[in-house]
Amino acid sequence: MILTRFPFVNISTSLTKILCKCKIKKDVFLLFVENYFKNRKLAKKILMHFEKYLSDSKTPKKNGILFLFILVFISFQSCKKQPETSKISTENSAFKSSVTYAKGFDIQVFRDYKKLIIKSPYPNAENQQEFILISKNNSDKIDEKNENSIVVPLTKIVATSTTHIPMIEFLGEENSLIGFPNTDFISSVKTRALIKDGAVKDIGNEQDFNTEVLLSLQPDAVIGFTMGNTTKMYNLISKNGIPVIFNGEWLEETPLGRAEWIKLFGALFDKDKEADSIFTAIETKYKNAIQIAKNAKTIPTIMTGILYKDKWNLPAGESFTAQLFKDANTNYIWGETTGQGSLVLSFESVIDKAKTADFWLGAGYFTSFSELEKGNIHYTKFDAFSNKKIYTFSKKRGENGGVLFFELAPLQPHLVLQDIIKITHPELLPDYEPFFLEKFDL
Repeated sequence: MILTRFPFVNISTSLTKILCKCKIKKDVFLLFVENYFKNRKLAKKILMHFEKYLSDSKTPKKNGILFLFILVFISFQSCKKQPETSKISTENSAFKSSVTYAKGFDIQVFRDYKKLIIKSPYPNAENQQEFILISKNNSDKIDEKNENSIVVPLTKIVATSTTHIPMIEFLGEENSLIGFPNTDFISSVKTRALIKDGAVKDIGNEQDFNTEVLLSLQPDAVIGFTMGNTTKMYNLISKNGIPVIFNGEWLEETPLGRAEWIKLFGALFDKDKEADSIFTAIETKYKNAIQIAKNAKTIPTIMTGILYKDKWNLPAGESFTAQLFKDANTNYIWGETTGQGSLVLSFESVIDKAKTADFWLGAGYFTSFSELEKGNIHYTKFDAFSNKKIYTFSKKRGENGGVLFFELAPLQPHLVLQDIIKITHPELLPDYEPFFLEKFDL
């Protein structure tokens, strides 16, 4: 009857050593019970009952002695060597995060594993993704019940956005890419060579994969891209045991925040140090460019964007592009507006504010003044047109016509910033040749 109040099993090794080596006194017993139940109040209550049984005159003394004998016996049995657990606990110890600027993901580093958290997989997401990344050396400790456990490094992946390509290549993992939707969109020379050799398979449209082809490739993971909640297509992939990790770098508010997503690929390829080193170099160059821009003697006004179906689309004041203009020490005309996306304005409101702008940086896919004039005669009303101060990001293209800016710029914001500084403050970078930003042809 007494033992029903003390259901002790699986006593921890550290406590049983105490019981084995010490006499079972009140304080030792209290410590033992408290650590077993992880509750000091409960431990005191059990001790109170134990003392009551020992002091109760109606309880035969031999029962108390019998209880102590059984407790010591259990303790000695527990002193025998116990098999060590093979599973990694995901609820222990402190961690450190390696992410500084990006808000859409995090990497928490524990002793035996890393936790990858995708906070913003798509706009206005209510739920986040979490994955446990376990090194191949510790793969025997993986918890098979955890569907989100991934053994790294990955050796076969499917990517879904051209912005993923530079991050994969910078880490020297282009040979790990085995599938991509609409491979014609890729401009990278390295990856185009792999496509021609058949090493990278075309898996169809980005919004409607050929899932039969994708599943036959058996990738270790799919690095997804989506505008909304997970689709039927991605759910099917996940149900077939292939992790789908959404890359939300395009949602980041700052240039360095976008570039930092290379650390996600670093974690997946088990190349965290390499990814950190690459990002640190980018960060340093970007910050150096900001300091150079602060030496400008004038602050020119900037306009951007283009008409689309009679509405002018341009970046809002808290956007990625607006931050670049700010860091280049220029006055972006809509820099004080709120929002991280685009503003949709009438032509009248744009001409009213931007007619006298010093520079027009980024005019859609137009690359010449003649093209722009043919597109809409109203474009000629801006001073930037008359003064031939229009520059484009769309001239530099890949083999199949893809604009390199869209593929490369997210990972190399320092080049974009230096380009803007060179155009708007040419005296500050006398020997620099712009990489993306080029002047309109006549």
